[in-house]
Amino acid sequence: MTDFPEIIEAPLRAKFVSLGVKPEEIEERFVRGAGAGGQKINKTSSTVWLRHRPTGVEVRCQRERSQTTNRLLAWAELAEKLAWRRTEAANAAQAARELARRQTRQKSRGQKARMVAGKKHRARLRGARRGGADGW
Repeated sequence: MTDFPEIIEAPLRAKFVSLGVKPEEIEERFVRGAGAGGQKINKTSSTVWLRHRPTGVEVRCQRERSQTTNRLLAWAELAEKLAWRRTEAANAAQAARELARRQTRQKSRGQKARMVAGKKHRARLRGARRGGADGW
């Protein structure tokens, strides 16, 4: 496959291009469906299975009886999943940067005062345990 299938409309093609997905990275298969449906589901390969090889994202669609409709739905769902993965990766990177920034910034005077007060309080408690009446 050197180009996206004809069935995929321009907005969906543009989404794949913006995500940097090449048509040869996607494996497409048509398989027989599973579940209720009787003879129709057992004789026709209306289920569409797509896999983006670099990321391993898989989509399987058998919502409709028509292979063409399922194919369009599967391609749209694959684009959505890949976009979601990219967004999640960007959010995780942003969260890591924010965490590092918060950890390395200077503490305010109030924070320092509370921290010192807490340390003194814990020291007093430890001292009381050491010098107690019951010989600890």
